[in-house]
Amino acid sequence: MAASFPETAISTERLLLRPLAEDDAPGLAAMMADELVLTWTDLPYPFTEAYAAELARTLAPAHRAAGRGIVFAVTEHLTQRLVGLVELRNTDWRLRSTEIAYVTAPWARGEGYAPEAVLGTAQWLFEDRGFLRLEMRTAAGNTAAQQVAQKVGGISEGVLRSAWIVRGESSEIGGPWGTGGARRAAVGATFGGRSEAESRSDLILWSLLPEDMEYPAEPGSAWHGDHRYVLRD
Repeated sequence: MAASFPETAISTERLLLRPLAEDDAPGLAAMMADELVLTWTDLPYPFTEAYAAELARTLAPAHRAAGRGIVFAVTEHLTQRLVGLVELRNTDWRLRSTEIAYVTAPWARGEGYAPEAVLGTAQWLFEDRGFLRLEMRTAAGNTAAQQVAQKVGGISEGVLRSAWIVRGESSEIGGPWGTGGARRAAVGATFGGRSEAESRSDLILWSLLPEDMEYPAEPGSAWHGDHRYVLRD
């Protein structure tokens, strides 16, 4: 039997990361109906409620059972509202290494939920599961994802050239690409009955190791509950 993550939940100060449930489907579909999600991820588009239910019912459990990773719904403790999604993937059990990807709902951005969820996941991996490396890959133009990697203490290891596809026009998401960003490609794809341009993009590779985790400066100043690591400015 392949090694795999246990079906579990992770609690942080404000968030609960738990397995997806079928009744998450409406909120999940609403969260993914966003131009930034279309642009920066490889998730299906349109991301329907039917697909969201299938993800919760069969795809995510199969992903975990096969040892490839695990998918967490990210919810607020206070409201139980779905505010994001975290996925571990490309897990190498011999190297004790995995990659994390994350999406934050449009209504929850700017609250620091993504770094809190990533840091909570990293602590669980390193302390409870014995992992030794966590990777993040961010598109060269995705500054928000890069800020998350920096806040959790990730170290930039280099650039994977032309390693990703960005969907949609870059001018609609904050201006033209800078040097080393996306390369325009003479290709288009149809999503939900409309044509969207595609671009090739570099990826920035980040890593987080157990020794990169930062301890609170003073006793009792942990950033959430019994979780003893802090976000960086």
